[in-house]
Amino acid sequence: MSGNKGAALTLGKKPKRKIRWKRIFPFYLMALPGLIYMLVNNYLPMFGITIAFKKLNFREGIFGSPWCGFDNFKFLFASSDAWIITRNTILYNIAFFLAGNIVAITIAILINEVQRKKAKKVYQSLILLPYLMSWVIVSYLAFTFLSAETGMINKSILQPLGREGVNWYQEKQYWPFILIFVNVWKGVGYSMIIYLSSIVGISVDYYEAARIDGAGKWQQIKNITLPLLKPTIITLFILSVGQIFRSDFGLFYQMPRNSGSLYSVTRTLDVYIYQALMKNNDYAMSSAASVYQSIVGFVLIVGANKLVKRYDSNSALF
Repeated sequence: MSGNKGAALTLGKKPKRKIRWKRIFPFYLMALPGLIYMLVNNYLPMFGITIAFKKLNFREGIFGSPWCGFDNFKFLFASSDAWIITRNTILYNIAFFLAGNIVAITIAILINEVQRKKAKKVYQSLILLPYLMSWVIVSYLAFTFLSAETGMINKSILQPLGREGVNWYQEKQYWPFILIFVNVWKGVGYSMIIYLSSIVGISVDYYEAARIDGAGKWQQIKNITLPLLKPTIITLFILSVGQIFRSDFGLFYQMPRNSGSLYSVTRTLDVYIYQALMKNNDYAMSSAASVYQSIVGFVLIVGANKLVKRYDSNSALF
């Protein structure tokens, strides 16, 4: 009896799993630079949140500076330009998401139809290339087209057609379209790769069955590709909602070349904070604006995720 009981206890226990450190250690070693970067870049700066609630005095330091409550946040809402910069930030991000994803999905589907592997790699590299450029380079490329005196659009297109040149950096009605076009052109390569990887992961059996049933290429895209891309689109949508109160500083500052005539259509929250910081040297206000953006972004991500979860729980992030 005692022997059977001991055997039963032995069978009931889960065997201890030995950790093979020699096998696992290289993976942790490879992950170490990324973990250090995340710690230094994402977590250590969170200490600066306290600056947003203090009247910063460099002589006394961050800990010695007096608390001021929410006084630093008043700057964001007291300005007469608060509505304009908030409107620009939100509407541009909505336009960027819609236009960027439509173009990225279209290009991903077209590249997936390319049969030659070398040609496919060349197309992917060429489309991704603008994403790797800095906004300084992009702004100079745009200047070669938009310059009123020597720009290619005025000199090579409008004037030969007998039309007067446009002073692009003074005419604000063109810039919403210019900014959307440049943003899509620069960022579509990254989004295209995400969608292309999702399309490549779709089983070929679906398309073969559709072809047997007589479905054309458009019907295959409409009934197979786009529905199966829905989880990827929803994920990018949730992440984009979290960034709706942020803007690409390089796009809105470098591209218009800080032209005062264009402020009503090019100035966003990030640019406005930078300009105020350069003029007033108010680091506490800048920190308050970052905290405000982060809190609003977090609330929007949670709200968007709940909205998605209500209609399709499998597509939600958490």
